[in-house]
Amino acid sequence: MGRQNHSFLFKQFAIKQDQCAMKVGTDGILLGAWVNVPENAQILDIGTGTGILALMLAQRSQKSTTTQIDAVEIDDAAYRQAQDNMQNSPWGDRIKIYHARIQGFAVTCHQQYDLIISNPPFFEKAYKALATSRTLARHSDSLLQTDILHIASRLLKQSGHLAVIYPTDLAHKFLHQAQAFDLWCDRQVNIKPRLDSPIKRIALELSKTKFPLQETTLTIEKSKHIYTEDYISLVKDFYLNL
Repeated sequence: MGRQNHSFLFKQFAIKQDQCAMKVGTDGILLGAWVNVPENAQILDIGTGTGILALMLAQRSQKSTTTQIDAVEIDDAAYRQAQDNMQNSPWGDRIKIYHARIQGFAVTCHQQYDLIISNPPFFEKAYKALATSRTLARHSDSLLQTDILHIASRLLKQSGHLAVIYPTDLAHKFLHQAQAFDLWCDRQVNIKPRLDSPIKRIALELSKTKFPLQETTLTIEKSKHIYTEDYISLVKDFYLNL
């Protein structure tokens, strides 16, 4: 990945982010590279931000010509910038972005999805920044875990999957709450920054059917700026310098 002014350049697309409260980060890139993407799928991206997840999934599904991605963003400035990022990508015709609260969108949505994905806000009790857009992007008040689970239980196809990434403690809380919505984890990756680090993030895939859990661990770095083979293999289709 290469930085150029207010843009991040990937191998097949660019992300402008100067109008977005939350910038391109490792969490979103890991989730977008790791999640299983069904062929010819209907996909919903909740809280698209810069549009990074929608664009990664569009790249990964570019051979599935009927894959369509709906992206929803509540913040006006982020919505407009994500719209530009999508329109300037090779896949603008397969991504539709909505400026809306996801809770309201879900009430009126008649589409059923094969995949619902979100890199959700997770700061629950931290100091809230004065800037409203950054508060929305970083804090879970506007998008509770139960909101995501309710939306998924309503809008997922029976064979569909919900994919999220959270810090470790909130991932376990999410899994516990998911049971009340009859959603069950069948894929989980525990993410460690370095070999000697504790698990810092967990990415999850949940579905309406109980399957045997496939649990793995991914370490990002062997040492500072020296990436593991597993991490390189996962993200090499996106980063410019890998």
